[in-house]
Parts: sequence; C-alpha cells; structure tokens
Amino acid sequence: MTAPDEGAEGVARAPRIPGPRPSADDHADLTGRPGPDVVDVVDVVEEAEPDVPVLSHGVLKSLLGAWALSACSAGETAAVEAHLTECGPCADEALRLRDAVALLHRDRDLDLDPLLRSRVLENCLGRRPARIPVPDWVTPYDAETARLDALLRDIGDAEWHAPVRLTWYEEERQVRRKATVAGVIGHLFAVDGLVAGALGLDDPLGAGTPELSPSERTEAFWSGLERPPGRALREPWRDQSHTLIRTVSFAGRGVADLTVTYKDFALPLRDSLLERAFECWLHADDIANAVAYPYEPPCGAHLHDMIDLATRLLPAALAGRRRTGLAAPARQSVAAGAPGRSLHLEVEGAGGGHWYIALDSPAAIGDPGQAVAQVAMEGVEFCQLVAGRVSPAEAAAGQDGDREAIRDVLAAAASLSRL
Repeated sequence: MTAPDEGAEGVARAPRIPGPRPSADDHADLTGRPGPDVVDVVDVVEEAEPDVPVLSHGVLKSLLGAWALSACSAGETAAVEAHLTECGPCADEALRLRDAVALLHRDRDLDLDPLLRSRVLENCLGRRPARIPVPDWVTPYDAETARLDALLRDIGDAEWHAPVRLTWYEEERQVRRKATVAGVIGHLFAVDGLVAGALGLDDPLGAGTPELSPSERTEAFWSGLERPPGRALREPWRDQSHTLIRTVSFAGRGVADLTVTYKDFALPLRDSLLERAFECWLHADDIANAVAYPYEPPCGAHLHDMIDLATRLLPAALAGRRRTGLAAPARQSVAAGAPGRSLHLEVEGAGGGHWYIALDSPAAIGDPGQAVAQVAMEGVEFCQLVAGRVSPAEAAAGQDGDREAIRDVLAAAASLSRL
C-alpha cells in the first residue's frame, strides 16, 4: 500500500485520482491540417493549458457524475481533479462513481451467477436464522420454482406463446405433444394442485374435481381455459408454489409422511415435492430451449436427491413391467428386506454416486456383493432418460454384465416418465 501524499506542512491529503480514460475521439486531429508528406522530424507542440474555473465545493461535488462519465469540459475536469486531491469525501464518492460507470460497459457480462441466490440466502440466514425455516427436503422445490420464475420474468409477452415440444416415454415408444410456454406453466400449475389438495389447500381445477392422473388434470386445465394462456398464468402458479412452501414449513415434521395420490400411484409428501422439483427443472429446460435462453441443471446436492428418488422407484417399476410381460421374469425368490441380485448404477458428474438396484423383488435390498451388471451414466443424462427425453436404446451408457438386466432397468427408468 502507498502512503497518502503529504503537503509542505506534513498534512495528509487524499490520494490523487486519475481522470477517466479519454475516448478515441479525444486523440483525433480535428483541425483538418494535412500532415507532412515525409515524416523525418518530430515536432513537439505544447498544448495550451485549459482555463481552470474557480468553483465552489457544492458545484464541484455536483460535477462528479459528469466527471466519471468523461462529460466535463477540459477546465471542469482539471478543477474536479484538483479538488479530489484535497477533499477526502469527494474522492471516496468519485471512486464509487467510477466503479458504477465500469458496470455500464456494454461488453461486460451482467448475467448473475446461478448460485448467487443460495449464497445470499445462506449469508442472511447465517446472520439471522429464520424463525420458521424451510425444511431441507423442501429446498429443491423452492430452488427450482425460483429459478423458473426468474426465467419467466426475463421473457417477453410474445415468447409466452412460443412452441414447446413435450416428450415422454409411453407404451415402449416416445410420445410427443405440442404446447406453448404458457401451456407448460399451466401443466405445472395443475399437477402441483395434487400436492395442494393433500395439504387441504385450494385446487386450481376447482372444488369437487374428481381424482385424475397428472395427464388428465393437465388436459382438463387446458380445455377449461377460455382463451390461449399467456403471462397471466405466471402469478397464480408462483403464488401456489409459495403457498405450498409456506404451508409445509409451518406444518412441522409429521407433514413429510403425508400421502399425495397421483391416481395410479402415491408418494409421501417428502418425495412428492422432490418429484415436483424434478419436473419443474425439466420443463424449465424445455422452455429455455424454446426461447433460446441459457439454463443450468440443479446444483449437485439437489440433483443427487432427484437421482436417488428415481433409483428408489425403479424396483417397483421393474416389477410392474414384469407383471405385464414387458420385463424378464425374476430369476430367484427373495424375502422382503433380504439382499438379492442387483444392478450397480454408477452416476458420474455433479450429483453422482453409486446405487444398487434390486432386480427380482421391489421389497429386496440392493447388494454390492450380488451385483450382476453395471451401468455408468452422467447425472443429467440419467435424468433425461427418467424423463423420457431419450429412449433406452439412445441412452449413452457404459454397460457391463447381464445384458437382460441392463435392458430391463433402462426401460423401467424410461417408463417413470409421463406428461
């Protein structure tokens, strides 16, 4: 560090702040005089010193903004810079204004760090913990709805009608359905209503709605709209997600085991909100692709939880396919809670880990010692398979061991997808 300048009497003064960098025009020759044909002598011309006006402190302080933007005349610039060497408060203000002007540079990337929100919240909660904290198992849903809401705030009204192609895996083939950005938000709004109903909150489809599957609820919501949906859907969807998070946070521990029914299956509320976070991320990615907007996967911890949920659902999905003849029969009888034949799923990258999936019974326990096959996949790639974005045959996976077991597990993973 350098010491402040000292005058003749040894009194410290504010450090001199160099003026803003002159633009290219400041160096241009505007006189119109032709240059010499042959340059063999360098003429040194002394520029006339600008007239420095005598200005009061208040006037000089008011010129700081124009000075930072290089908008002052030569005389005003000289007066301001001379004043900054003598006035500490004005020198501090000048530095702040210079930093602010730097942010206006058009080549600077102003996109916020996707982890900024979590860091700010962590810092705030570290200083003053929340009186009613959001449970850890709710944070993936909280994070993904907030990220999607930030995306929706950035897009224009016309982009709400941009076409979005929804893809999932059904009856051993990929199914596609055309929608719009607003239609996707309506889908999330309608299916989140299942969680709202389990908590005793208002159903977006209205009171007295019969039990419907997620796809049926979506179709019912879309058909009930009087006109094509647009930006107006964002506010009710966001209000509902805030209400769900707030209600669960105030409800206490026991609410995590509350059952949410999806007509054909059911999940505890803890897993249901994780599943809703998973779908929110995937549909946010669909929307981002439709409007050419950069969008990142969830953070590693949340992605790990989503993968873990899918692996816990795989044994039951495999057993269901076996009952309909879509998977090979079990090779051995395994008692409930006992270890049995397993497939080792190795997920690489953010959110990765090792899972052992029971092959012969949904009540069995995956056992590393009885692994008959191994599949290695990247985390986002595995989630794309579970979401039906890619088919089992297209999934780029490192495979080793029992080919039949590998084929059945990959197909079961794709069968977890739906609209």
